[in-house]
Amino acid sequence: MTSSDDVFQAFSSESEKLQNMIDDVDAKNDMNVDEIVETYYQVMNVSSMAIMLKQQITESNEFQKIQEIETVISEKFNTVIHPKVMNELSISIQELTQTLQSGNSGEKSREQTELDAKRFEELRQNMSTKEFVQQYENGISND
Repeated sequence: MTSSDDVFQAFSSESEKLQNMIDDVDAKNDMNVDEIVETYYQVMNVSSMAIMLKQQITESNEFQKIQEIETVISEKFNTVIHPKVMNELSISIQELTQTLQSGNSGEKSREQTELDAKRFEELRQNMSTKEFVQQYENGISND
């Protein structure tokens, strides 16, 4: 087995993992931040491997496998999953912001202060994740 065979085997394995992740995400109504980041990293990893492999492959069945996963990324992830994630993050950020703004009057109990601190942390994570997802979007629009 050659080095390019090893790389193609890794690509096949990572592509299968990505396909499963996309199917899981598509079936869910919402994702947590860790799932979002993991999914986007997997998409970027498989996309990078595909670009590299296209320059090295000689067999048509390998090229077909690469085209199939690129189609999944383009048609399912970029056009269905990605907009869904962006929308969910935007809504979550808006709701957290409104909740935190509406509770800014008067004295607060210790429990309320702790709850607000958790909400601020969740807001920070969601905003950071949205920025990461936006960078992915900028990358696909530049292609």
